[in-house]
Amino acid sequence: MKLTDQQKFRIFEIIPGALVWTTLVAAVVLSFVKPLWVIYFIVVFDVYWLFRICYFTIFLLVSWRLYRRNLKIDWEEKMADCPNASALYHLIFLPTVKEEYEVLKTTLDALASAKFPKDRIMVVLAGEMRVKEMFLPKAERLVREYGSVFKKVFITLHTVAPGELVGKSANLNSSAREVKPQLEAMGIPPEQIIVSSFDCDTIVHPQYFAHLTYTYCHTPDPLHSSYQPMVVYNNNIWDAPAALRVAAFGTTFWLMTELSRPEFMGTFSSHAMPWKMLVDVGYWQTDITSEDSRIFLQGFVHYNGGYRVTPLYLPVSMDTVGGNSYLGYLRGLYLQQRRWAWGVENFPFLCWELRQAARPNFPKGKKWMMIFRTLEGMYSWATAPILMFLLGQLPIYLTSGSVREMAFVQNTPFTLQYIMTIAMIGTILAMTLATRMLPPRPQTKKRWNWLVMIFQWALTPVTFIAFGSIPAIDAQTRLMLGGRYRLGFNVSDKAKRGAKIDAFK
Repeated sequence: MKLTDQQKFRIFEIIPGALVWTTLVAAVVLSFVKPLWVIYFIVVFDVYWLFRICYFTIFLLVSWRLYRRNLKIDWEEKMADCPNASALYHLIFLPTVKEEYEVLKTTLDALASAKFPKDRIMVVLAGEMRVKEMFLPKAERLVREYGSVFKKVFITLHTVAPGELVGKSANLNSSAREVKPQLEAMGIPPEQIIVSSFDCDTIVHPQYFAHLTYTYCHTPDPLHSSYQPMVVYNNNIWDAPAALRVAAFGTTFWLMTELSRPEFMGTFSSHAMPWKMLVDVGYWQTDITSEDSRIFLQGFVHYNGGYRVTPLYLPVSMDTVGGNSYLGYLRGLYLQQRRWAWGVENFPFLCWELRQAARPNFPKGKKWMMIFRTLEGMYSWATAPILMFLLGQLPIYLTSGSVREMAFVQNTPFTLQYIMTIAMIGTILAMTLATRMLPPRPQTKKRWNWLVMIFQWALTPVTFIAFGSIPAIDAQTRLMLGGRYRLGFNVSDKAKRGAKIDAFK
C-alpha cells in the first residue's frame, strides 16, 4: 500500500520521540537483562560527553573573549565609516498579547536610547484582535509618547484565520503583511530594511543597532544571512528563583557556544534578518510554534542552503519567566522549556522540504548535516542529563555473580566519578562567567545574595533534568503522538516593572 504524503510526514514526526523512548526504555530493561552492556554504554556515553563539555568550554571562552572585546568598541563611531550605513533602516516587530504597559514602555525606552538615528528606526506594535480592548489603549498611548521619537510606530491587529495556530508566528505573519504596503508607500526599498524580531520584553544594548548595521555592511551577501545577538535574561535576574537563574544562564551559555561556530547554528529568540528574505519566503509560517528557529530554516530551504547566521557579540536582555508564587515560577519555566523543545517540529519540516523529490538540486552535504544537527540536538537535550545523572548507576547496582567481580565493573563507579569531577570544570566556568554577567545588584538585595548566586549552581543536575530532559521528552512525545497532544503557543508571564532596568554592566 502506497503511503500518502500525510502518512509520510507523520513518520518524520514520530522518529525523534521514538528514538528517545527506545533509548530510555532499553537502558532500563537492559540494566536488568544485560547490565554489562549498559555499563559499557554508560561509560562510553559519559566519556563522549566529557569531550563534548571540553569542546563546548573552548567555544564558550572564545565567545566570551569576543563579547568582552565588543563591549568596549564604539560601534556608533565604526558604523559612521560604513558607506552604505546611512541608507539602512531598522524595523522592529514587538508581538504582544497581555503584557502590561510598563513592559512595552521599558522596551521602547531602550530602543529610544539606542545609539542610532531614530529617524531610521520603525516599530511595529503587533497585537491580537481577541484582546483588542486590552491592547489598543496601551498601543495608542505608546504611539502618542514615541510617535515623534521614531520614524514610524505601526499598530497592527491580528485576527486568527482558519488553519492558523494561535501564537506569535501567525501574529508576525499578519503584521508583516499589513506593514508591507505602508513601507512601499514610504519609498524604502526592501533591500535597505533590516528586521529585528523581538519578544516584547527585549531590552537592546545601546550599541545593538550600530553593531548590527556595521556587521550587515561588512557581511558578504548580507541579504542571505540572519543575525543572532547574545541573549541574556538580566531584566529580572535578581528576583528570579535559583532554578530559573541556572536555566537562564544555561541557555545563554549554550547560545554563546553556538555563536562561535555559526556554520552549525540557527536563530533563537530575539534576532535580526533582511526584510527581503522575509518577503521572498512569504513571511513567518502561520501553523507553527517555533517561529524563531523556523524562519531561519525557511530561508535555508528557500535559498537551497545559501542562507546562514552571522553572530553578533553584543547582548539583548529579556525577562526570566514570571509567576505569582514559587511554584508558579517553576511551572512557567517548565512550560517555557517545553515550548522551546517544541522546536523538534523543525525535524519533520526539514525532512519533508529537503527530500530528493522536493529539492533535487539542494547540496546533499548541507542537507544531511542540518537534518542530523536538528535531530541530534533534540535527542541529546532529552536523554543526556537522565543517562548521566539518573540511569548511570542503575546497571552497576543490578550486576551479580561473576560480572560484579569483573575489574571493569568494580572500577566503573570511580571512573564515572572522575569523569563527573572533570566535567565540573564546565560548571565552575559557567558560575564564574555568570557572576561577571550579572547586572548591578539592586539596593533592595542584600550583599549575601551574591552567595546565593554562587551556590545556586549546585542545582545544575536537578535543573537540567527537571527543566531540560523532562520538558524535552514531553514535547517530543507529544509530537510523536500527534492529534490532540500537539502543543500550541503558551505565553510566558513577564515581570511587572516600575523602575528603569539596568540590564548591562
